Order: sequence, then structure tokens, then C-alpha cells
Amino acid sequence: MIRRLFPHPVLSLLLVGTWFLLVNKWAVGSLVMAAILATLIPLATHAYWPHKPRLNSLPLLLAYIALVVWDVILANIQVAKIVLFMPRDRIRSRFITVPVSLKSPEAIALLAGTITMTPGTVTADMNGDGTALLIHSLHAPYPDAIRDEIKSRYEARLKRIFE
Repeated sequence: MIRRLFPHPVLSLLLVGTWFLLVNKWAVGSLVMAAILATLIPLATHAYWPHKPRLNSLPLLLAYIALVVWDVILANIQVAKIVLFMPRDRIRSRFITVPVSLKSPEAIALLAGTITMTPGTVTADMNGDGTALLIHSLHAPYPDAIRDEIKSRYEARLKRIFE
């Protein structure tokens, strides 16, 4: 009964936590709304989750999240320096193709999201078979170095977490 009402309990808990972070108010009405969302959203999306995502290591996932938070902080500083102090004619914006060897759709989505969350880069597209991401970088004087860093810093970790 509980499993049918909450087909993805972790998602439900994340939705409750996210709701309280958004409303920034501990009240009965907020709790009721969080409970409604935590029940209805997983039920509505359950058909799109044909299998349970395979997670090899929760500690590695938590370490990955900490790494991404740190990288976001550093990237904010780098982007501020580029925008505020670098002359426009020296900024080298580029599209970069990043080949992806991940097989898990959840890992690929997390990689694309990580790239987009990091200031200065955005995932623009993915090819049809999921083997390459097209990213845009605000300043990429050495595109191969950015591609290699994404593969070694993020993709390799995601491979250990999900595959």
C-alpha cells in the first residue's frame, strides 16, 4: 500500500525538502502542500521510470555533490573575472563536443546538469544515441582541455557511481 502511494520514496523526500527550502516557512499549510506534491509528482511520473536507477555508492555520490558545489563556487569567481575584467575581443566563446561513454541515462542527465549548473558552461544539445554532448563555454581558449577536464573530473566519477 505505502509502496504504491510512494513509488519513489527518495524523490518524495527530496520534494518535501525542496518545497521547504522554496517557501522558507515552517507552517502546517507548507507541510500539507509538501505532502501533496511529494505524493502526486512521483505518482504522475512513475510511468517514465521503467527501472530503478542503479547507484553503486552513496558516499561517492555525496562526494560528487560536494565537488560540484565547490566547482560552482570557483566558476562563479572565474566568470566574474572574465565578465568584469577581460576585454571582449579576448573572450573565446566556443561550442565543444564532449564524447560520453556513460550508459546510464541518469548518469548522462547528471553530467549534462552538472555542466549547465557550473557558471560559464551550458549543455546545449545531446546527439540522438546519447554518446556526445554539445556544450557552450563562455571562455575556452583550449577547448580540448575543457573536454578532457569534463571527462576526467565529472564523467569518470559518475561512471564509478552509476555503472
